[in-house]
Amino acid sequence: MNVLVELSGSARVDAEALERAVRRAVKEDGGALSELSLTLLGDDEMRELNKRYLGHDHPTDVIAFKLGEPPDLVGDVYLGLEQARRQADEHGIELRRELQRLAIHGTLHVLGHDHPPGEERWTSPMFALQERILASLTGAGT
Repeated sequence: MNVLVELSGSARVDAEALERAVRRAVKEDGGALSELSLTLLGDDEMRELNKRYLGHDHPTDVIAFKLGEPPDLVGDVYLGLEQARRQADEHGIELRRELQRLAIHGTLHVLGHDHPPGEERWTSPMFALQERILASLTGAGT
């Protein structure tokens, strides 16, 4: 599987940690993924993607696109760097950990997982899987 991490501007991000998160998500899911690109964007770019493809006029933390089907499954995952920073600050965690969580989340969407909207998302099977994968990477609870 090829994983390409694209950093926008001067973002200081551990690209290897993000790649490990993607690979762990694929392994834990047991899915087949040929290629995944992971791109970090600012609020303005995330707002534009969110508005264009999902109809929401605000920045967001992660947007994922699934292209093809196994064994030729390809995915594009976009992470909102500024939103991730806000979320990390809000939860009192390192930015690296929040970005890994979002990379896992986007990868799981590409692999076909979904969650309900609203507050129910936090107790969904997808979120439980995401947090288990993150804990296995970081060696810490969520």
